[in-house]
Amino acid sequence: MRIGEWRYRLINKSMSESFKNLDIWKDSIELAETIYKISSKFPKSESFGLTSQIRRAVISISSNIAEGSHMRSKKDFSRFIVMARGSLSEVESQVILANRLEYIKNDDYKELIEDINVLGAKMGGFLKYLQK
Repeated sequence: MRIGEWRYRLINKSMSESFKNLDIWKDSIELAETIYKISSKFPKSESFGLTSQIRRAVISISSNIAEGSHMRSKKDFSRFIVMARGSLSEVESQVILANRLEYIKNDDYKELIEDINVLGAKMGGFLKYLQK
């Protein structure tokens, strides 16, 4: 392998792993795991409704963070963080509905809302950093 090729692989490898070091990405993955576990207990009649929708929305959070981390500028990355925050709000709305429909226990609901609020605050702080 030539030195230039090795250096190119090293740079690309570190870039592709950069989002994995972000707390907001790690937290969004944990939130997705929790949502998947809780939504697996939703009624079967919701398989193509609320279950599917909340899962797509929660996956979108970490996906947008990861995709945005590969943008060429902080401004472009910021746009993806804004989209991730939109998905987080979508998840929050769906969690509220699931609780009202009694698909989510009150204790789980309170923990989810707290996790969503903490992640939202962290994302807001990261967005401010990017916009400096």
